[in-house]
Amino acid sequence: MKELLKKLLKIEERIAYLLQVKDYTSWGNLDGYRQSCEQLRRNIYEYTEEKVTRELARLDESITFLEERAEEHLSPMERVRIVRSSQRFSLKDILENVYEDYTELGGEDDTNVDPAMICAKATITRRIKNKPYTHSVMVIGQETGHGEEFRNGGSCRPQGNEKALRYMKVAETEGIPIHFYIFTPGSYPVEEGPGAAQQIARNIYAMTKLRVPMISMISEGGSGGAEAIGLSDYRIMASHGYYSVISPEGAAAIEGKIKEGLKVPRELIEVCADRLKLTAKDNLALGTIDRIIYEPVLGAKRDDYQFFGKIRAEMVRATDKVVLSVKSFSALRTYEIRRKKHKPANEEELQMALPWDLNKDEVKRLLEIRSRKYHEMGRIGFTGIAEHEGGFYQRARIKTEKVYYSLRYDVMKNHKRQVSKVISDVSGEGSIMLRRIKEPFDAIRTLWGRKKENRPQKLITYTGTTGPHGNSSVRVDPLELTDTYTSPLANSDRTVSCPNSDRYGCKDLWVPDLYGAFAGVCETCGHHFPLEHQWYLRNIFDTGSIKHFNTDIASTNPLNYTGFTERLNRSKDKTGWRSGNMTFHAKINGIKIVVTMLYSDFRNGTVGSAEGEKFAQACDLAKRKKRPLLAYVHTTGGIRIQEGALGVTQMPKCTMAVREYIDAGGLYLVVYDNNSYAGPLASFLGCSPYQFAIRSSRIGFAGPRVIRETTGTDIPPDYHSARNALKRGHIQGIWDRRDFRRNLHKALLTMGSSSLYYR
Repeated sequence: MKELLKKLLKIEERIAYLLQVKDYTSWGNLDGYRQSCEQLRRNIYEYTEEKVTRELARLDESITFLEERAEEHLSPMERVRIVRSSQRFSLKDILENVYEDYTELGGEDDTNVDPAMICAKATITRRIKNKPYTHSVMVIGQETGHGEEFRNGGSCRPQGNEKALRYMKVAETEGIPIHFYIFTPGSYPVEEGPGAAQQIARNIYAMTKLRVPMISMISEGGSGGAEAIGLSDYRIMASHGYYSVISPEGAAAIEGKIKEGLKVPRELIEVCADRLKLTAKDNLALGTIDRIIYEPVLGAKRDDYQFFGKIRAEMVRATDKVVLSVKSFSALRTYEIRRKKHKPANEEELQMALPWDLNKDEVKRLLEIRSRKYHEMGRIGFTGIAEHEGGFYQRARIKTEKVYYSLRYDVMKNHKRQVSKVISDVSGEGSIMLRRIKEPFDAIRTLWGRKKENRPQKLITYTGTTGPHGNSSVRVDPLELTDTYTSPLANSDRTVSCPNSDRYGCKDLWVPDLYGAFAGVCETCGHHFPLEHQWYLRNIFDTGSIKHFNTDIASTNPLNYTGFTERLNRSKDKTGWRSGNMTFHAKINGIKIVVTMLYSDFRNGTVGSAEGEKFAQACDLAKRKKRPLLAYVHTTGGIRIQEGALGVTQMPKCTMAVREYIDAGGLYLVVYDNNSYAGPLASFLGCSPYQFAIRSSRIGFAGPRVIRETTGTDIPPDYHSARNALKRGHIQGIWDRRDFRRNLHKALLTMGSSSLYYR
């Protein structure tokens, strides 16, 4: 009877799991089966063993039928519930059942640096002709179970992601592959330490050029938390997992404009889960993952040991695939890839010992393949052709430019610099020798009473330009705002009160002055009132210097998200532009720069596939022409949720482009204004070594509402202020809007390497 009771408890567990997946009791008479189990358990010793056996067989058959039926018609939201189940396998289960041995690094359990992030040095063994070969790997991933009370549901704090980065670099030093396992609904949205966004940006930036193979497996991939360890050479996804820009509940709260504190309708959550295209099959079709690991019915649980064998085979197979793709012996590489192309995962074993370490040439190929992979990601999410992909003339022009700028600035300029250095060294040594020869004569002249004249040092000054009507006596400062645009807000004949009037005693401001001569800045306290993006276009850059490029690239609705096409069209009609990212050439006091600008009028400056592509193209153009790159963030609301995982992949894609630009010697400047939040800050904006903010702007990973709902705590009103961002080290300085042009010019002259064209 004891064994029968165990079977009954197992059936009850299966019923509870189905109830959790379906989220209502009336489906398939689950409530009735649960009551039958409870009655049988209460009276089990009153029945004969034969009767209990028959009843258990009936229940088992009924529940098996329901499980198969549920599997056939799983909705996206039901897959999300499967991933969130307490019975779901986790990283600890993988470490115990996939790898031969492992040592957890950075502490264990609740004494860990951040228990939500686990890093472990592990070994995995394969057999080739009955002979064992053992490989060392670094395993990094989020943990959701095995101590749920301190794991924080897999949501890592900044120190957890920093720990992951630390051991990524250890793996790089040791030359061993990294296996990432993603089990997170998203990062913990706090600004403590370096801040959530800043640390994720550092992780992604480093991963773009890690010199070892990286494989990732996704079970639950939520937004920036997933991308903190998600950039890899090969991305696998569990068939019942999900990977998305935002949770279905978060999307429903935004789409339904649900007020804080109110419950989001269940039906709307189901609809948003379907619209987000977050399943494994959806992501494979979108090209955001490379392969699917198929799970048993209703998803793998902690005791599905056969599935762990499949994970083991898939991770070995994926690592082999990445290593073979860069190996020096191309014939071997081609043969093995063709031989294994159609083989099932459990037959992944190579027939020869394949070391997973790479030499310098292989590392170079690895980085090239990784770069191409992420540059191509998300290409189906927009329309239009970039300039470099135009007709024969355009492609020829681009190639000619590459040769021209390389010869001019990499070869000739470098040669000139070397010659100048030699002349400088020789003249310096010659002047020292000449001074020694002259010293006796100078001493005699001093004795005769004749002193050497000390001429005043000549200062470098700006001579100015002629003023209006050719009056040369009027000096014009070229670094003042160009003052060619006045905000339409200045047309209102009224006064406004400064938000800081109670604190600083600011007087009421007459609107024509505030938005005219004052440039939207309170003269008393320096508070910056918001200004439209046109003000910056016309007043910061040299008059007539702006020339837009890649204007044909347009935002689309790649997921066919209901109602989004109409909203996109309204934004296009309103602004006259095709995406939320303007890219253009401009000048600052004659210095040529490339600018990428996210602005509020187009979908609140959110980033989708089109915006990401234009950003990556701007990086490539600035790299080719040796020009500084300015990312001016008028406003960004984060990654566009209506593009799902295609939007999320813009984080690694754009960071890859930025990293290659910076490594080529480029100067990358970021200036934040108004409200700047979420994914862009946690990737291609936050990785800049030079980040500045216009005073009164707000900068952070998540808004106040998300923080309250996630952490259960209220934040101070100035939590996201530029001043606090500076204290945390997220930005390097705060600029006054009136000095934007002057400060930008100073940065162009004093920051960056000698690779820039004007250096």
